[in-house]
Amino acid sequence: MKRLVVRRLAMLPVMVWLVATATFLVVQAAPGTYADTIDNPRLTPQARANLRAHYGLDRSPASQYLSWLGAVLSGDLGHSFVFKRPVAETIAAALPPTLLLTGTALLIDLLIGCSVAVVSVRRPGGWADRALTVLALGVYGMPSFWLAGLAVAVFSLALGWFPASHMWSVGAGGWPIHLRLADLLHHLVLPAAVLGLVGAAATARTLRAAVLDIRTSPHILAARARGVTERRVLWSHTVRPALGPLATLIGLSLPVLVSGSVVVETIFSWPGMGRVMWQAAVARDVALVMGCSLVGAVAVILGNLAADLLYAAVDPRVRLS
Repeated sequence: MKRLVVRRLAMLPVMVWLVATATFLVVQAAPGTYADTIDNPRLTPQARANLRAHYGLDRSPASQYLSWLGAVLSGDLGHSFVFKRPVAETIAAALPPTLLLTGTALLIDLLIGCSVAVVSVRRPGGWADRALTVLALGVYGMPSFWLAGLAVAVFSLALGWFPASHMWSVGAGGWPIHLRLADLLHHLVLPAAVLGLVGAAATARTLRAAVLDIRTSPHILAARARGVTERRVLWSHTVRPALGPLATLIGLSLPVLVSGSVVVETIFSWPGMGRVMWQAAVARDVALVMGCSLVGAVAVILGNLAADLLYAAVDPRVRLS
């Protein structure tokens, strides 16, 4: 296992460099620059040209890439055009809201998904199993933007139960800490529920399939022949060995935890990584797009490593080398 960790960490710089290079090429292939996205009728063509020269956007792509790579190697991720501050500060400010949102969504995902799967497999083919399977498939097939829009329309606009956007209410900065915390949780409910429900549908389907596959194994039949109760067969001999695929899903969710959801964060105006990435892409903010890509690449590699380690921890039969 130590060899696996060392090997993956040794691959980290190369993989991050490859992802960053591919991202840079994609951004450069997009038409226009940051100066072209500024919607100001009083900005003359000469002024736009001056902006391109000031930010180095008039240089060749190779020159821009080498300049960016040299700055990154020295620890400088560059300056964001959109947010008017260093990229590192922008990412550091957006990361905590994203971790709060996606971490809460992951808890909802696991609680609902595992509960649905366990109820379904108690009597496979029964009415509860069929109903929950159809419901899970329906939620899984819903686009996240549609589900988010539906949640806003019903629970914010129609019923007025939850705020439709943002992380805090206006003026909440001067409130007592307990009121600020309550206000934060009030704003968190809808976006976390949308992300969590979509993930729970996938978790339920994955865990249900794994449990049903294990139920026909010889050791399950042997346990029943020894007179082991159905409850113990379900929890100790079936569900626990089936947690391997679920552990993989949890490990692979790390990139989403760090990078956030572009769709949900944009719809709910949540000030996280997903929304920052969207604003950077629309404004052709190359430095910010590259910085977010670096963070995402590191999260993907570490997430894959975490998935392997979690799988080995859940299933002792798996040996990593």
